[in-house]
Amino acid sequence: MIARILPPPSNEAYRGKPIAAHALLVLGAIDLVRGSIHVFAADSGAGRIAGIDLSQGGDVIVMLLAVVGIGQLVWGVLNLLVARRYRSWVPLLLALQTAQQAVAIWVLWIYKPLQVPAPGKFGVLVAFPVMALLLWLSLRAGESGPASAPVRH
Repeated sequence: MIARILPPPSNEAYRGKPIAAHALLVLGAIDLVRGSIHVFAADSGAGRIAGIDLSQGGDVIVMLLAVVGIGQLVWGVLNLLVARRYRSWVPLLLALQTAQQAVAIWVLWIYKPLQVPAPGKFGVLVAFPVMALLLWLSLRAGESGPASAPVRH
């Protein structure tokens, strides 16, 4: 059944720098940890980690962070799959994540600024340039072969 859902591996078609693909393994692990905290911790990490006051509307905050955590778990699995099996998707995945970090900066710092010093508020300031660099590296010819390497199935 899984074989019908997942396409054939595409690692041979990846032409970017290997470090960009390997970085997805780290990003996947980070997303799995963050997502697990948001989904499974009693306070979703809002109080203990982010320092958010949960005395008013805490149940809603915890629920919303749990929903965010589900998305992080999905991204974590997707990052790991792409890094290990579907490397031709590395540039697309990094482009999406770079855009996500850019929008997160706008939301957390300008549009709806977060009033507490939560790790994620500062994390996006680091993540955006890192993602942009990884995206750039994924688009540069690397050790994986020439830019015209054929896709093998």
